[in-house]
Formats: sequence, C-alpha cells, structure tokens
Amino acid sequence: MDIKFSAEDVAFRNEVREFFATEYNGDASTRLGANAAADYKSDIVAWQKKLHAKGWIAPGWPKEYGGTDWTSTQKFIYETERGLAGIPDVVPFGLKMVAPVIYTFGTEEQKARFLPRILSSDDWWCQGYSEPGAGSDLAALSTSADYAGDNYIVNGRKIWTTFAQYADWIFCLVRTSKGIRRQEGISFLLIEMNTPGITVKPIVTIDGKHSLNEVLFEDVAVPTENLIGEQDKGWTYAKALLAHERTGMAEVADSKRMLDGLKKRATAEINGGKPMIEDPVFQMRMSDIEMELMALEYTELRVFASMASGGMPGPESSLLKIKGTEISQAIHELQLQLAANYGGALSTDLSSDELGHDFAAEARGKYMYGRAATIYGGSNEVQRNVIAKAVLGL
Repeated sequence: MDIKFSAEDVAFRNEVREFFATEYNGDASTRLGANAAADYKSDIVAWQKKLHAKGWIAPGWPKEYGGTDWTSTQKFIYETERGLAGIPDVVPFGLKMVAPVIYTFGTEEQKARFLPRILSSDDWWCQGYSEPGAGSDLAALSTSADYAGDNYIVNGRKIWTTFAQYADWIFCLVRTSKGIRRQEGISFLLIEMNTPGITVKPIVTIDGKHSLNEVLFEDVAVPTENLIGEQDKGWTYAKALLAHERTGMAEVADSKRMLDGLKKRATAEINGGKPMIEDPVFQMRMSDIEMELMALEYTELRVFASMASGGMPGPESSLLKIKGTEISQAIHELQLQLAANYGGALSTDLSSDELGHDFAAEARGKYMYGRAATIYGGSNEVQRNVIAKAVLGL
C-alpha cells in the first residue's frame, strides 16, 4: 500500500531507519529472536535503554510523563519500520500495559514512584491476569485480596505469566468483594515480586523454552497504597488496558517481513526439480495469506485514521487481534511445510548440515510457540463474541 506522507513524516521515517540501522545490535538480534534465551533480559533492557536515551521509549505516553509527543502518523511509521526491520518490540507489560493505567487512574504519588523506573527499564513488570479457572473469562478470577488495616492479604495463583522469572513487580487483578456482580468485585493491585509468600514456578512450553510461569500467592501482604484507583473498580481499568493490548496484536509489518522471508526461502528450496515458489499448491496458500494480510492492513489503517482524529480503539481491536494472530500462524505453518521433515528436529543444538536447513529449528519453534497467539490476550473465540455483540448487535 502506498501511503502519502508529508515531507516532515518522510524525514522522520528516514531518521527512524537510520537509528535502527546504527544502534540496534545485530548480535543481540539472534538471541532476542529466540524466545526466552538465557540473556534475553539483559539484551532487551540494553536496547530499551538506547530507546530511552533517544527519547523514543514510550510513543504512546503523554509528553508530561515522558512520552514522545509523536503524532499518530509518526507512531504508525515507527511501528511499521520496526516490524519491517525485524526489531523486537519493547516488553509491553510495563511500558504499554501498566503504565497507561498508572498515569490515567493512579495517584500523583504512584505516578512519581513507578513511571520513571518503567521509562528507564530499571523495573521489569509482568501481568497477573489469567488463572487456572479464569482465562478469557477473566471475570471468573478467584485470587483474593482481603483488607487488613494498612495491607491487603493476597491468596491465590496466576498462570501463563510471561517472564515472571525476571520481574520486579506484577500488576494483578484480585477479588476484593464477593456476592455482587463478578466484574464489580475486582481491584487492580501492584505487587512487588520479592514480597514474602510469592513463589514463581516455571512452565516450559512445547517449543522447549521457558517464558511462561505460574505465580502463587500465600498470605502476601501488599500495602493499600499500591491499589490503583478505587477498590472494586479494577475491571474498568482492565478493559482500558486490554483494548490497547489487542490493537497491538495485528503486527502487519512483522507479518509482511515474515512473508517476504518465506518467499525468498521458497525460491531457493527445490522440490521435484523446481523451486517451491513455483509449486501451484504452495502458491495458492501464499496468495491466500497475502490477500488476508492486505485486508488486515486496510483495517489497521482505518483504526489508525480514527485514532489520528482523536478516537480510541474500540471493538475493531478484537478484529485486529483475530486476523493478526491467524495470519501469523498461517505463515508459521507454511514455513514449517517448507522445512518439511527437517522441521521435526527436536534439538536446536544441531548444526545446519545436520538439520538439512538453516531455518528448520526456527520454523519449528515459531510454529509451536505461535499456537498460543490465538489464545493469549483473550482467545479468538471470545473476540468473535465481542464483535458479534458490539459490532453486529447480535
């Protein structure tokens, strides 16, 4: 799609491209691309500190709290160039999730305490939403926080908590009232991870990596000053957070980069004496993905245009989440098909010669981990219900 930018926007795009080309560490790129690599935290924090020094760490924040004061067009350009360059996004839990809740609903003391350390990447945050009995139906959560003078006493457990093993803080939805409408008895609480009574148990995923965890709370004392907003009103804050989370899952530029890489590999891959790119069945599948991706890009641009006019992401964020994750999975599936039998290798320690393809282990890992994309952030089945109700009026 050819978008007409102003001269100022073109200059900004060139600046972004130059910054990425000169400042992003190529050695770290390989490690960051491997989910939960041993030095993931140090690499991503080092990159985020470069963004912070440049003043680009928080494009979505208001300028008064350290944001960039970019226009919606500049934000769109930045995210597009980042995706096309294959540069990882910032870890979202602090910068894109809890920070907007804090600067929108928090006290001045909470803003002064938490926001600077989130900006500088000195504090690592994780998200305590899902529970064994409450995933997409988040209102069913049962982790309790009982008021006890100057503290809340928290008991329960959270699951699928990404990078909790690195975290300094966790923001949690907890149940503070019972016997009323489920959504009205939930509060938004900030909890320091080194508090006595917290246990982090690793969950190794099907790709053999460790990024997910179960977090257990046993009589954890949390100061009442760590409550965001009003008690029992946390559902309101959670809904605002989730709309922005799902909008970011479209990842059009990332999918375009992956699809371009797939085409190059299919051109080099020979099957039956011809490149796979010439195989009619492979062509059909790739063309289907390209059409879906183009439609998603137009939808994303409509949302972008609305936000540029001062609007907020609405039910469209559910549509972006559905199609974005499904397209990503479709590309992963084609990558695995291209690797063929070599994609079944269980070890990532084998050489390229032993694997038969230099991308076989990568294809398998992305395919395996990518199956979760249609579940996290609110399962796609639930998102379809949101669209049916809020958009179609069913």
